[in-house]
Amino acid sequence: MAEAKKMIRVLMADDHVIFRTGLRKLLETEDDIKIVGEASNGHECVDLLTKLKPDILLLDLRMPDKGGLAVLEEINFDSLTTHVIVLTAGEDDLDAVRAMRLGARGFVLKQSASDLLVKSIHRIHNGEIWLDDRVTAEVMRDFAKASSGSPRGDKPLLSGREKQVVQLVVQGYHNREIGQELSISEQTVKNHLHNIFDKLGVSDRLELALYALHHHLIEHELLTTR
Repeated sequence: MAEAKKMIRVLMADDHVIFRTGLRKLLETEDDIKIVGEASNGHECVDLLTKLKPDILLLDLRMPDKGGLAVLEEINFDSLTTHVIVLTAGEDDLDAVRAMRLGARGFVLKQSASDLLVKSIHRIHNGEIWLDDRVTAEVMRDFAKASSGSPRGDKPLLSGREKQVVQLVVQGYHNREIGQELSISEQTVKNHLHNIFDKLGVSDRLELALYALHHHLIEHELLTTR
């Protein structure tokens, strides 16, 4: 008998009921996506994240009481394996950069074609990063600005183990998962990341992922732009 397809469990967080209803109808047509919960504000979102532990969180940046950025600041990605896709009707690229720095794996405009949202869910669930071309350009400008004072030409090469850690970071693994994958402790993972950040002159996981992709340290296909 064929093995049952693994469902992608999705939590939606948006304060507009009509948008959530339309989104639910869209995603329920996919045979491998299951909506496990809905939140109408940031506080509900954080509570449901803890209770449901979904694979994907579709997160609106503009919600009452506690917005999407505040939710991202509260999420402990080392203990929660949820991947976050930011949804927004606005085009504030700085918010996109901040969201990615806070741990989001993708950024999708609400007015994008519905098939792109579905595709982003599948791609991010498989460990990729999803940005549109405009946001990618802004993230890279921010990355270049932040690193302009840190020449990397004289930095030592990464060890084989450090390259393995970089690969898993770009694939969306959290520290605990990296430790399990490589059979090392979570503290050892943190030590490796500290050394990698120092060697490459990056300050966070987003910069590390972008640096790795654009300097061909890992497979470029892990970054999807539309």
